[in-house]
Amino acid sequence: MAAPLLLDIPAFAAPAATKLRHVCIGVGGMGGHDLQRFIAHPDVEIVAICDVDGERLEKAAELVPNARRYQDWRELLKKEAKNFDSLNVSVPDHNHFAVAYSAIKMGKHVYCQKPMCHDVEEIRKLTEAAVKAGIVSQLGTQHASGKGDRTAVQWIREARVGKIKNVYLCSNRPGATEAYRFPGPRPEGGESPPASLDWELWTGTAPLRPYHPAIYHPSKWRAWQDFGTGWSGDIGCHIFDAVWKGLGLSAPISVHARVQESWENSPERRADTWPQSNHITWVFPGNEMTEADQLSVEWFDGEFYPPEEIRAMYQDGEYPAESAMLVGTAGALLIPHTKMPVLLPQSQFSGVAYPEMEERDHYHHFVDACLGKTETESHFAQTGPMTEAIILGTVAIREPRKTLEWDSKKMKIPNHPEAERYLSRKYRKGWKV
Repeated sequence: MAAPLLLDIPAFAAPAATKLRHVCIGVGGMGGHDLQRFIAHPDVEIVAICDVDGERLEKAAELVPNARRYQDWRELLKKEAKNFDSLNVSVPDHNHFAVAYSAIKMGKHVYCQKPMCHDVEEIRKLTEAAVKAGIVSQLGTQHASGKGDRTAVQWIREARVGKIKNVYLCSNRPGATEAYRFPGPRPEGGESPPASLDWELWTGTAPLRPYHPAIYHPSKWRAWQDFGTGWSGDIGCHIFDAVWKGLGLSAPISVHARVQESWENSPERRADTWPQSNHITWVFPGNEMTEADQLSVEWFDGEFYPPEEIRAMYQDGEYPAESAMLVGTAGALLIPHTKMPVLLPQSQFSGVAYPEMEERDHYHHFVDACLGKTETESHFAQTGPMTEAIILGTVAIREPRKTLEWDSKKMKIPNHPEAERYLSRKYRKGWKV
């Protein structure tokens, strides 16, 4: 990828200060939540906000009436270059890299919603840029800062369940398939977008498609390959985080995916949407935390569920729909998403108490790190390689039933080089970075 178009913007490193001057890119949906969390920090000043949807922009402006308003993030970065220290990227996946990379090249601190980027190559480039620039970064894995995930990481590192033999991740959230994963293909033709929405700006780096209501903006875009990264790309960073961090994993050796037959057997759907169900298996190099010299990590969503014998290990109610299960040589560790972890069998670990931990807000921790008071929980040097592995899983999804060997150093798939076309994409004219 070439250098960004915004190189005429002067680089500006954030000065030491008692107040963080912050910019919000995307202020509707999750972006609206992000805005409110940053507002809640007493040492944050929101100097500018940006959204391609004018209605959402005006609604957000009611919360920060003194913030300057923009619809085009490129204009904001250019005009506000000397007026802010940090920004959050809360826009659809396909535009994460363009915004975050441009900000990092300006020396700005970046909070970016998950997944970090749409493509593997983008993630590698953004991770390297953040490390080289020395900026503060944080991925939007909010629960990584919670007591549940932090306890799980501590217990994994303490080898509470021995050396790990297998890991099972799942996101079988009820209703999610119907609400967010369209079978496709997309409708023919289109209609005019609402007057408040700049559809060309929303589309950004992706191919310019005709606008359709209810299937893209707001929140439905994840179903489409142009814009989203599928269900595993969306939720994977949350479910994987404590496992990755606790085990100290590195780049996978290989990845393999199964998908539901209706998607696999439809060329039209495979070219356009993400499948509604996935079973992804990564093989990672083992280390001192694992039983063997290789570790299998499996992901299940949609109609694919963790093996019945794994779910049966948890006997205190229904198996958590979104969770991670680590099976070790001395027991198992279940990490329900957003909740406290459970050591299994529970009778064996009844005397184990949860460690004492302070409450922590993921957003405020980022702010404090930008002000030089701490270090972030989900900085890009840690979450970049994890997200890279997760998005490599979406490459395997598009080549189902094939085991893809991964050469991380060269970013190559030596046994199936044809799959390398999914590691990056060509940006629309005028949006190349």
